[in-house]
Amino acid sequence: MSGLKYMLMFCSHARRIIRINTQTVISKRNIFDKSRQVLLKRENVKPVNVSRQTSVDAAQAEKSEDSLLKWLLLLIPVTTFGLGTWQVKRRQWKLKLIEDLQKLTTADPIPLPTDPMELKDLEYRRVKVRGRFDHSQELYILPRSPVDPEREAREAGRLSSSGETGANVITPFNCTDLGIKILVNRGYVPKKKISPDTRMKGQVTEEVELVGVVRLTEQRKPFVPQNNVEANRWFYRDLEAMAKVTGAEEIFLDVVLESTIPGGPIGGQTRVTLRNEHMQYILTWYGLCTATSYMWYTKFIKRIHI
Repeated sequence: MSGLKYMLMFCSHARRIIRINTQTVISKRNIFDKSRQVLLKRENVKPVNVSRQTSVDAAQAEKSEDSLLKWLLLLIPVTTFGLGTWQVKRRQWKLKLIEDLQKLTTADPIPLPTDPMELKDLEYRRVKVRGRFDHSQELYILPRSPVDPEREAREAGRLSSSGETGANVITPFNCTDLGIKILVNRGYVPKKKISPDTRMKGQVTEEVELVGVVRLTEQRKPFVPQNNVEANRWFYRDLEAMAKVTGAEEIFLDVVLESTIPGGPIGGQTRVTLRNEHMQYILTWYGLCTATSYMWYTKFIKRIHI
């Protein structure tokens, strides 16, 4: 009996321990589950909020970038339109300048003034002088091609040439009525006629009356060689140096075609045809303005309507 009693007491005690341990395990499991639920809840909430905030920020940044790009690209058609309009005004100015030069070079000649300050305002003006040439001091500006006003008007702005080259003959001219020596561009001669011995018929010594166009000194352009005074090879019109070599005044005339002396250089070598490519520029800039305006409209305006 006592053994059975102890066995029953042991079983009862074991059952109690198992029950307590089971309750403990269940309690711990419940606490763990609740903790996990809270943790999962927190984890689920945070990513959702961060993702939503990031999406909003990204959308705002993209919208800001699109707005900035939109107005930056609009500068292209606006700028090209402004350049096209500017070329319209430049073309009007150039046409007026060409018209004024043509009027000056065809106006009735006036007596040559000797005041240098007055001459500065008379470039391209026709003047008349009387006197004698000093052929012993000829100067040569080269290379030069003969002036053909009609051809140059057609080919203005083209990188083309007639293929014929030579020189312009500059000869000191003693003005008998003014008592001064000036420089006169008698005109064009081909290469084979540069030497005076090849055109003796035109080397007149008697007094002549000429009509010429007033020209001022010329600045050396880029890629144009320096004048070689010792070799008598001139590449641009430097009145100060030419006057010093010949002892003449710094007055320079281009003889008109009508004053050409038979057998001598061909007069009328004043180039009054100016490059007028402004119409090409106008079409280019306005064309770019039209194209870029259409592209801007389809990207930023038409897309909004769609």
